[in-house]
Amino acid sequence: MVKVLSFRFLKMEWRGILCLGFLVGLFLLSEITAAAAVLVENDKQALLDFVNKLPHLHPLNWDANSPICKNWTGVTCSEDGSRVIALRLPGVGFNGPIPNNTLSRLTALQILSLRSNGINGTFPMDFINLKNLSYLYLHYNSFSGPLPIDFSVWKNLTSLNLSHNRFNGTIPSSISGLSHLSSLNLANNSFSGNIPDLHLPNLQLLNLSNNNLIGKVPKSLQRFPKNVFIGNDMSLLDYTVSNSPVVVSLPEQPIPKSKNDRKLSERALLGIIVASSVIGILGFCFLLVVCCFRRKKEDGLFPGKMEKGDMSPEKAISRSQDANNRLVFFEGCNYAFDLEDLLRASAEVLGKGTFGMAYKAILEDATTVVVKRLKDVGAGKKEFEQQMEVVGSIKHENVVELRAYYYSKDEKLTVSDYFSEGSVAAMLHGKRGDNRIPLNWETRLRIAIGAARGIARIHAENGGKLVHGNVKSSNIFLNSKRYGCVSDVGLSSIMSSLAHPVARAAGFRAPEITDTRKATQPSDVYSYGVLLLELLTGKSPVHTTNGDEIIHLVRWVHSVVREEWTAEVFDLELLRYPNIEEEMVEMLQIAMSCVVRMADQRPKMSEVVKMIENVRPTGLENQFSSEGRTENSTPRAATPVPETQSDTQ
Repeated sequence: MVKVLSFRFLKMEWRGILCLGFLVGLFLLSEITAAAAVLVENDKQALLDFVNKLPHLHPLNWDANSPICKNWTGVTCSEDGSRVIALRLPGVGFNGPIPNNTLSRLTALQILSLRSNGINGTFPMDFINLKNLSYLYLHYNSFSGPLPIDFSVWKNLTSLNLSHNRFNGTIPSSISGLSHLSSLNLANNSFSGNIPDLHLPNLQLLNLSNNNLIGKVPKSLQRFPKNVFIGNDMSLLDYTVSNSPVVVSLPEQPIPKSKNDRKLSERALLGIIVASSVIGILGFCFLLVVCCFRRKKEDGLFPGKMEKGDMSPEKAISRSQDANNRLVFFEGCNYAFDLEDLLRASAEVLGKGTFGMAYKAILEDATTVVVKRLKDVGAGKKEFEQQMEVVGSIKHENVVELRAYYYSKDEKLTVSDYFSEGSVAAMLHGKRGDNRIPLNWETRLRIAIGAARGIARIHAENGGKLVHGNVKSSNIFLNSKRYGCVSDVGLSSIMSSLAHPVARAAGFRAPEITDTRKATQPSDVYSYGVLLLELLTGKSPVHTTNGDEIIHLVRWVHSVVREEWTAEVFDLELLRYPNIEEEMVEMLQIAMSCVVRMADQRPKMSEVVKMIENVRPTGLENQFSSEGRTENSTPRAATPVPETQSDTQ
């Protein structure tokens, strides 16, 4: 009986201990969570103090009431959300010295990138508190003065780039204590004195060019090529790269030759000739393959993310960028990256358009943008920038916003938002099969009304003179509300003339346009009419039949319309939806009024907007924005096109 009681007592005691342990665990967890919340709030306040005290051109979406780890541009937190571990704010337009006791409070910071700004003043001495720094990028700013004497406080530093500033004084020998350092760039400053003996076994990238350094290159750095020291005292270049192979030439010895030796040598010579021929043929084939591969690779600006051993970002930029040619952002853009980020970004080709190649670029902070590398730009720098400023000022939900542009002698780029669903052309003309999700009629109506409103807004810009010039389904996307959204605005006027046969074969250009630089608002209306026909028929502007006969969509529709209004015109995928026949016919009439041959007989885009809004006066129309439509507008029916106006393109 005593044993039973003692057993029960022990059992109850263990239960108590377990419950107590559970409660203590909950208490400690709550304390840890509360402590983490306090830490991240402290980091948040430090960043707010930093951005409020340092003037900047481009606004940041740093709202004190929003979560710092999810919504703030350029900020990355630890996995548990307790600390800020990375801050990337290149190209924001900061101007002035870094305020004291701001960034230095981010004691868990591992990555700090403030490159390509206008920050001046001396190196922030309170950065001594950032003992966890692994990557520090302050290049392309206006820092001045000497560097800190003791770099050993940043023992985890892996990459240090202070190039293109005005730092002076000597290079601190304490850098030699950074055992993890793999990249050091101090180029284009005013450093003077001797180069310290930097024993850095992990150093792979070094650039000390264009300073005032003197003396001799220490043995520890003679493994690097001489171009990393160019632009200093020429005596620095007086050394032999230590890892170069040593070539030893042996004296020639006269060898007596016998007849047998001669016969053997003739056979050997014949073998060498045959082997050389085979190797030569194989080498030529290999060279052709390499050339083809390189040509294919060079077609894109972004072949992929740069790996170790590839050209450094600084060298890549120097080929097409000088100090004054930087990525130009428009007001209201919250992106925090620069040209260097784009060059280093992981990217893939989206497609080749009329005016250049488009790329999907994924930046290091997971921002995804579309970069278009423009080809055959005929405009000069001033005209190009003026056109970009006009386009960049358009803020409308149905126009894809131009975020930034870049202009240099060799490269012209535009940057805009990425739409994950792809273009309307891909949605309409992609692979059709069992797994394909067809575009229903309401979505096509939304695409039509959104694109119409976008083009109408474009036509209202620049005193009512702006022209899109390249309206087609591959330049139309779906916005967040799933309405049509127009991209590639205003590029035609700054391009060289497109070849006449190519322009005519495109199928979406108005017949009067023989020079793509001279596109007009009526020609935009024509192209929009072709878009409507694509939405209605599901066919491309130019397509082939089973007999390889080339069919122009506008011609084909006209030929059907001449006979009668028939269901043969409409996409078979639309015939499954009930009670939409009248709406489709009305849309077809609007499309036909847009593609009449005579430009002065086409409606204006503002009128087209009203026509389409009246296709469905209730239901979906209640969801349409009221923009562009008068309060008391009355239905206006489009008129079928007479046969005499049929397109003969």
